[in-house]
Amino acid sequence: MKSFDSLLEESVLRHGHLCAGQVIGVRMAMLGCRLVGIDDPKLTEFRKKLIVYIEIDRCASDAIESVTGCRLGKRTLKFKDFGINAATFLNLDTRSAFRIVSTETSRDLAKNYAPGEAVPQQQQLKGYKNMPDELLFDVQEVMIDLPEWDMPGPPRRHAVCSRCGQMVRDGKEAQLDEETLCRPCAGEAYFFPICTDASVE
Repeated sequence: MKSFDSLLEESVLRHGHLCAGQVIGVRMAMLGCRLVGIDDPKLTEFRKKLIVYIEIDRCASDAIESVTGCRLGKRTLKFKDFGINAATFLNLDTRSAFRIVSTETSRDLAKNYAPGEAVPQQQQLKGYKNMPDELLFDVQEVMIDLPEWDMPGPPRRHAVCSRCGQMVRDGKEAQLDEETLCRPCAGEAYFFPICTDASVE
C-alpha cells in the first residue's frame, strides 16, 4: 500500500479539500485493510475481494472510498445510514471482518499530538495524523452475514413490483401480504410525486 501522505493527497484531490475527516478516513481505511490482510486493495488480485460498509455520509467516507477503491457501483461499498463515523472491512476470501469506529475522545486528545497549534481545526488535523491507532479508533472483530444477492457481480435475483411494474434487483423487493412490491410502493419512498404525468417536457 502507498504511504499515508500519498493516500491522503489522492483523497484530498477526490474530495476537494483537506479536512480532519480525510485524515481519519485514510487512516481508518489503511488500518482496516491491514487487519483483514489486504495489502493494496486496488491491485487486480484484490478487486472484488474487499467489501467496506460505511455508516455515515461525511468526509471520511470519501477518503475510505479513495483508499480502498471500493465503489457503490461495483457493489463493494455498502452504505448503512447509522450516522456513526465508522466502517467495517470484510475480506471475502477469508471472511475476516473488523468494524472500526472513530473515538469521540480523540477530538479532545488531538491537541496533545499537535504541539504549538492553538486553532482547534489545526489541532485535529495534525493530531489525527500523529495519534496512535488505539486512541483514534475503537476496533472490534465482527462477523458479517452477507446474502448471496449482496455480492459483487451481476444481479442474482430479479422481481417485478405487482403495483407499478418496476423491476427490482438484488433481493431488495418487499413482501406485503401476497404482493411483491418495490420499496416505494411498499411505503418506503423518500419522494412524493407532485403529479401523475411522468412525462418530462
